[in-house]
Amino acid sequence: NAVLAISVLLVGMSSGITIALISPVCAYLFGIAPNFVTVLPIMIGNVCFVVLLRLIAGKTHKPIWRQPVALVAAAGVKFGVLYLLVVKVICGIASGALLGKKLGDIVVLAPPMLKMLPTMFAWPQLFTALIGGGLALLIVPVLRKALHK
Repeated sequence: NAVLAISVLLVGMSSGITIALISPVCAYLFGIAPNFVTVLPIMIGNVCFVVLLRLIAGKTHKPIWRQPVALVAAAGVKFGVLYLLVVKVICGIASGALLGKKLGDIVVLAPPMLKMLPTMFAWPQLFTALIGGGLALLIVPVLRKALHK
């Protein structure tokens, strides 16, 4: 979340969106993302976070109060999107169709994952987005000064 926020606030929307889309794929490939069915919802949540943060916070020379407001809004929307897509859709509506099914050699949604995903994609997502974004709000001014932006 810190990398997403730093990229969009320091470099721009296209950089933020690029990282928002690539990072969940890398997380899955490195074994960090819990399941491949979560990759697309994480991408969508990340893009919402980045776009909202940029639209509300704007570029440089905006009133200082806009960045914390943007962070709270962006984190809230990311949390809401991930909760809706993972907890309500994947673990709720689609769980019957996905549970135990295989895609090649990969089990799409195993019973232990069905129990773990609602916990992972609930309140922790809001807190990590707020913490990562908060760190970014502290780091970006320092980086701007160092880069003379």
